[in-house]
Amino acid sequence: MIRVSRLNGDELVVNAELIETLEATPDTVVTLTNGKRLVVRETVDELVQRVVEYKRGIFAMPPGCPPSSPGAGSIGG
Repeated sequence: MIRVSRLNGDELVVNAELIETLEATPDTVVTLTNGKRLVVRETVDELVQRVVEYKRGIFAMPPGCPPSSPGAGSIGG
């Protein structure tokens, strides 16, 4: 989930997994996979960065978890 601001300043949280496209027209338009469109204050670059940070958080290795060795988990190896 990422936080965004509507043009009037109202804040809302969007499921980053549902973002289909981001457009600068010149306002930033977020189109979701369900077809809903949101016009927000943030730039496309800001939103891309927020989505990247969100994804990093999901795929980050938990603290104390040792890194996997090359070939670990491969079939026959």
